[in-house]
Amino acid sequence: MNEAIQNLMERRSVRGYKKDLVPQEVLDEILEAGKYAPSGMGMQGTMMVVTQNPELIAKLSKMNAEVMGSKADPFYGAPTVVIVFADSDQGTFVENGSLVMGNLMLAAHALGVDSCWIHRAREVFTSEEGKKLKEEWGVPESYEGIGHCILGYRSGDYPAAKPRKDGFVVRV
Repeated sequence: MNEAIQNLMERRSVRGYKKDLVPQEVLDEILEAGKYAPSGMGMQGTMMVVTQNPELIAKLSKMNAEVMGSKADPFYGAPTVVIVFADSDQGTFVENGSLVMGNLMLAAHALGVDSCWIHRAREVFTSEEGKKLKEEWGVPESYEGIGHCILGYRSGDYPAAKPRKDGFVVRV
């Protein structure tokens, strides 16, 4: 089977991480793949903010959990968080940011790094605290949070694929 197709079929979301950091050169490769995601009309209206700072990750986790009304860690202990933002002035901003998220997760898998898409970035970064972080990081006001891509190395077994549902593909 083609290696790219195999990566697409084998990637899974991981929900439990060791504290081991993704090495800088591996992280850089993953981020580079995110930069090459397709975007509507090639406008590249996306941006990534990446951190391996434990204090900032704890803060972002708490903010995300508050959106859910939870005290649990929505980042599952992952030591790396990439926040994807997209320019809401562009009609395809959700799609553009989603493609970046997909590229990040697929590149991570191809390089032996585990990942998961964590939602609620939009809510986190429309809060007053979130707006202050965006400003501090130089994220333009029109950019909305699309997702948090958590990265690291799993602490447990690799998740098995669920069977694909019937009727997924309709040929006409």
